Order: sequence, then structure tokens, then C-alpha cells
Amino acid sequence: MAERFGGRYSPGAGATGAPPGKISPYDGKVPLRMAFRTNLLFLAPVPIGIRAFFAGPVGLAEYLVAFGGLMLGAWLTREGLKAEDAYNARKIARHPAFPRKMVASVLIGLSLGIAGFAGFGAVPAAIFAVLGAVLHAASFGIDPLRAKGVEAHGEFQTDRVAKVVDEAEAYLEAMRETVRTLGDRALTERVEAFITAARRLCRTVEDDPRTLTGARRYLGVYLLGARDATVKFADLYRIRKDQGARADYEALLDDLEKTFAARTERMLLDDRSDLDIEIDVLRERLEREGVRAE
Repeated sequence: MAERFGGRYSPGAGATGAPPGKISPYDGKVPLRMAFRTNLLFLAPVPIGIRAFFAGPVGLAEYLVAFGGLMLGAWLTREGLKAEDAYNARKIARHPAFPRKMVASVLIGLSLGIAGFAGFGAVPAAIFAVLGAVLHAASFGIDPLRAKGVEAHGEFQTDRVAKVVDEAEAYLEAMRETVRTLGDRALTERVEAFITAARRLCRTVEDDPRTLTGARRYLGVYLLGARDATVKFADLYRIRKDQGARADYEALLDDLEKTFAARTERMLLDDRSDLDIEIDVLRERLEREGVRAE
């Protein structure tokens, strides 16, 4: 769907492309790793797909199966990289439930083996299969296999935080995808800015799982309500471009963003207060031992 162009010097945009005083929707964003290699994976099967139509019935089936397997492997690789980036961005995370990149390595190896068997025979097919799987694994790596953050906070607490954050991330992703269907660049960037603010709260909870109790309502009830409001607004705005509804929705995002930012700041201040108390207690103990700070 077409989107209206907007940028640094577009009306209503500040120096970063976001309205003044708002969080930039690109704050903290990084490009997808190995994007060029992943794109090549989608292009590599094209010759096999073309060759299929110049083969006999059996060869046609074999080449098409190989083509489909390679395309599926490329898609799994890209999704695996996205999941790994999300895993790396979080301090507390469970490993991906489905090892996409590892499955992609096997699938690409098998697909190359099928294509090799169709064109050259059994021995070259085995060579192609092994080389394809090994080279893919060497180029893109394997999926994370262990949960992260367990050692610092304990398995039970880590699992609680991971579940709540996973749920929050699902709500935020649903909001993003719903607004994207409208094809409105300004609205998309506005939602991205709120997502950035909400993820700051997620990262703060991951840094200190003790704050989960105070943030659980924000990451659960509030984000659930925000997702439902986004779906209802999108359904209405898709049928009728109601500017009043749009203004109300943007005002809701403003209120939510301020609320999440304030909660994050409060949690950080509480952490600082706890640190100051610990420092004062330690100094008193040192003074009783006859040690004084210069």
C-alpha cells in the first residue's frame, strides 16, 4: 500500500523526522544484520526455478521442490535473524522456541541435494547437500539455545519477567502491524515512537526484575487496551477517514507515552535511591570500623 512521503523537512516534522518533543520512532533501531546475504538467498534459487521448465516431468517436480525448499530456507533464515536480534537486544530472554536458522540450514542442504540429484546424480547431490548445510550454518550461525539472564536473577524470576515482556512485545507488534495496514506514514511513526517508550520500560524491568510488580499493569493491562484501541481505530479509519477519531487516537498515544515514560523515570529514581541507601549504610559500617573516606 502506498504511503505518503515524509522526512526531515516535511511539515510537522522536527530535526529527526518526529514532531518536536516526541521520541523519535527510529530511536534505538538498528538495521537487520546480514540483510545483503539474506537477499542473496532469495535470488539464488531463481536459476533452479527457471531450469525446472526445461526438464521432463520428474525433473520438473524435483526442481520445483528444490526451489520451494530454498525459498522457504531463505525466509526461515531472515526470521531467525530477526528473532536473534530481538534476543540480543534483551537482557533477560528465553531462547527461540523454534530454531529457524538451524532448520533453514538443513532445508537448504536437502534442497540443494534434490537439485543436484536431478541434474547430476547421487554423488554430486550428497556433496551439494553437505556443502549447502555447512556453508549456511557458517555464514549465518545457529540459533540461541539457552535462556539469558538466568544466572543473575534466578530461573523463576527470569521466567516471570520473560513471560511478561514476551506478552508486551506481542501487543506492541500487533499495534505496529495494524497501523501499517493503513499506509499512513505519520501514524506509523507515531506508533513507533510509543513502542520505543514502552520498550524502555521493558528494558528497565529486565535490568531489575524486582520492579516487575510495579510495571506489570503497564506491560499487561495498558498495552492490551492500547492494542484493542488500535484495532478499533484502524477498522474505523480504513472505512472512513475520520479526522476526529485520528486526533483522539493520537491523543491516547500521547497520554500513554507520557505515562510509560513517567513510570520508567520513577523506577530509575527508585533504583538510585536504593543505591544511595546502600552507600550510606556501607559508609556507616566503615566509620564504625574506624575507616573514614577522604
